[in-house]
Amino acid sequence: MNIRVKVKKLHPAARVPEYKTALAAGMDLHARLETAKVLAPGESALIPTGIALELPPGYEAQVRPRSGLALNHAVTLLNSPGTVDADYRGEINVIVINHHRQQSFTINPHDRIAQLVIAAVARAELVEVEELNETARSAGGFGSTGR
Repeated sequence: MNIRVKVKKLHPAARVPEYKTALAAGMDLHARLETAKVLAPGESALIPTGIALELPPGYEAQVRPRSGLALNHAVTLLNSPGTVDADYRGEINVIVINHHRQQSFTINPHDRIAQLVIAAVARAELVEVEELNETARSAGGFGSTGR
């Protein structure tokens, strides 16, 4: 299913996200920086992308980590996945963190820093009740279903 999402470049140097393969779920988000940003071990920073979106009603954009950055550099995203609501029109920013214990990580202008996934969203009508139906799991929480 294809939908139309409007994207606005907020800076001439910004890069419009794009799918890299025919079946990719996510599009690359690029850093829109004037100069390189060095993240010390344990440091996080808000990295601009230079783009804004107009999503159709019933959709969200999810900002997710890139697996290669996580595996090879221990760099990921805070607040992951980040949610971009359909009524938000501001710049998409990415909260990047360097989890490496010893090495700094440099984000250069135009580096691919995250993935953007467009997803359908169901809106729920919550109904307050006195009791919930029992299940085999019921209130069993973390780890209650085994390994």
